[in-house]
Amino acid sequence: MGITERKEREKQEMRKNIIDAAMHMFMHEGYEDASIRKIADKIEYSPATIYLYYKDKDELLYDVQAECFSRLVEVFKERTTAADPFERLIQFGEAYMDFGLQNPQVYELMFIMKAPMKTVEACEMWKNGDDAFALLVQCMAECMEMGRVKFNDVLQGVLSVWAMSHGLISLEVCYRMKVMNLTEEQVKAALYSSLHHYLDTIKK
Repeated sequence: MGITERKEREKQEMRKNIIDAAMHMFMHEGYEDASIRKIADKIEYSPATIYLYYKDKDELLYDVQAECFSRLVEVFKERTTAADPFERLIQFGEAYMDFGLQNPQVYELMFIMKAPMKTVEACEMWKNGDDAFALLVQCMAECMEMGRVKFNDVLQGVLSVWAMSHGLISLEVCYRMKVMNLTEEQVKAALYSSLHHYLDTIKK
């Protein structure tokens, strides 16, 4: 291995260490405590070292967000295996709900918090969600081809399913379900029941 290749590998390893440390801190201590200094302390480097890779916290969190989406894509691939596309669509909804409810701080970074998205303002498109979105688009397209849903437009169908699922998760992640004065198990049952009822309404 030449010097250039070795330096590039070391650079990528350092970037991964920074992302992993930031991810761990975000998941266990929350976004507000995921400062550049604390992340640097965790990997035993100076904050200046991290600034060689990321200009600010938002840019770092954007890459942390990308890692979160990689995990979501793996969950989708593991959980959405049904041959029937509508049954697979149900699996998508359940997998998405499970991921969001089991990882509320991660979900907030991915879909609610604006901070990492500030990096996208200088770009044409938001790339982090591409792979997960493409899987859902493919499933919806198959549902339409086989006449399994009431939608006539793939994008309309995908946005509708995504919005419903996101809305339900967000109500719980943002603590808005407390207005219903339910137990934790009752909240979970209500969310999944609502998802399944909605999917039944779009079934053809």
